[in-house]
Amino acid sequence: MDLRMFIWSVLMVTEKDMRIYYYKGSVVIFGLLFPFIMFLTFFIGRNLDLILFFPGFLGMMLFFSASSTGPLITPWEKREKTYERLVSLPVVIESIILGDILSGAVFGFVITTLVWIAGSFLLHLPLANPSVLIAALFLGSLAFAALGTLLSSPATNTPSNIMMFSNLVRLPLIFVSGIFIPLSQLGTWAWTNMFSPLTYLVDLFHTAINGDGVYSPVLDSAVLISVIFIFVVAAKTIQQHNLLSGR
Repeated sequence: MDLRMFIWSVLMVTEKDMRIYYYKGSVVIFGLLFPFIMFLTFFIGRNLDLILFFPGFLGMMLFFSASSTGPLITPWEKREKTYERLVSLPVVIESIILGDILSGAVFGFVITTLVWIAGSFLLHLPLANPSVLIAALFLGSLAFAALGTLLSSPATNTPSNIMMFSNLVRLPLIFVSGIFIPLSQLGTWAWTNMFSPLTYLVDLFHTAINGDGVYSPVLDSAVLISVIFIFVVAAKTIQQHNLLSGR
């Protein structure tokens, strides 16, 4: 397959995913409503600085919105018997994976950008580094869309099982990533957050908005780029194994 055909196939898969899955109930609930509910639950009745914690909220919004479509796509298509038809078309497995990732990344990027614009208007948010903000939106969207696609890779045709599994993975990460307690205030417990890729996205947002990031933006970006590569390779490996095994 030449490069032009490859790009076309990726975009066709992306367009198909955007048209079908953006309006599914689980995407709306876990990609939009759940982060708002979690954030409001944390803030209601507490005298906290919204501007200080807004980067964490923005990171959580991007995390859930970008990773909400991926866990639904593959099991849904296997249940509807359209996955086999898709892989029989003149596309390669990389086209399907990258198309799924791109659809989730677009969803997360657009939703989070709108939330940042609304927050800037309502809360008069500062903007310490615009280029870091763009990098955070771009890299975070791709990283967690890739995570969503990886979570959908196990051989099953039951979307509810994958959604339950994905939430078992995603929910603990929001509590160890500097969202509800900024990294600068964790003290000796800060090392526990280093194992979560969401930590580095939240830190990028802190650098971009408040200028109070803990790590270097170069380190945060490098970790997210590495995570994208690892998630894509892992998703490809699992899905290829499932195809060869007839699952």
